[in-house]
Amino acid sequence: MVRWLVIGIGDITRKRVIPAILAEPRSSLYGVVTRNPAKADAYPGVRVFTALDAALNDRTIDAVYVASPVAMHAEQAVAAMIAGKHVLCEKPVAMNYAQAKNMVAAGHASGRLLGIAFYRRLYPKLIRAKELIEQGAIGQPVLAEATSHGWLESEERGWLRDAKLAGAGPLFDTASHRIDAFNFLFGKPKRGMALTSNVVHQLPVEDSATIMIDYENGTRGIVDTRWNSRIVRDEFRVIGTEGELKMTPLNGPELRYGDKVETLPTHANVHYPLVENFVNAVLDGAPLACTGEEAIVTDWITEVSRA
Repeated sequence: MVRWLVIGIGDITRKRVIPAILAEPRSSLYGVVTRNPAKADAYPGVRVFTALDAALNDRTIDAVYVASPVAMHAEQAVAAMIAGKHVLCEKPVAMNYAQAKNMVAAGHASGRLLGIAFYRRLYPKLIRAKELIEQGAIGQPVLAEATSHGWLESEERGWLRDAKLAGAGPLFDTASHRIDAFNFLFGKPKRGMALTSNVVHQLPVEDSATIMIDYENGTRGIVDTRWNSRIVRDEFRVIGTEGELKMTPLNGPELRYGDKVETLPTHANVHYPLVENFVNAVLDGAPLACTGEEAIVTDWITEVSRA
């Protein structure tokens, strides 16, 4: 049994993370860290901490889910691993590449697992796309395109608009997921560049970001993500020398190539396979879906692309 501590009772933890932990048969929700204890009333019997230090002194806790704003990821994750806890952390890994590398180093030094919540790596559709690419179904992949367009996040996640807490706007919030999906499919990137701007909303963070990445295998990836579109878009495709993989919408079930259509739906709670995978890694030594080492490549891309 993995006894979890969840840092933060916000939108993501209430809707996905905590329900996943409660549903996973080898998990138990042991405690939460929150500045507002009343938020924990929905989880009777769960221990409530208002300070992380006190929680980390509790030896009963096996694993910590870090769901705080990005600015807190590195400090909290490192403290948890030093305290002997395994860590599953929200994305992006940290505010910058140096912090991200420190988190990985802390995992190695402590002998604890560090996983990052790039849950799309566990989408059956994305796993199948990787298989098809490796089998040569579309020839050599040469171009990948992804868009994530929508309007500003709700006020409940207002911290995303604060550069000191979030680091960036859609570049960190939604582009990071698509960049990681490209890394999963194409391997090691060799260079990247980004253009960010405030087209509609004058915020401390950008409201639009376009990233271009070149991979060592020759694929070029382009991600365009926006908080200034009333039209929601979730497009994803991979173009090869002999064909194309169409996965729009990325969060939907359909994968098309040639005249074939495969239907590969996600779990109803996309965080459940992530939690299940982490538990299997802790208890059985199974490979993590996304290790810290793999995840910080995205932090490297977002950093060098803005240099």
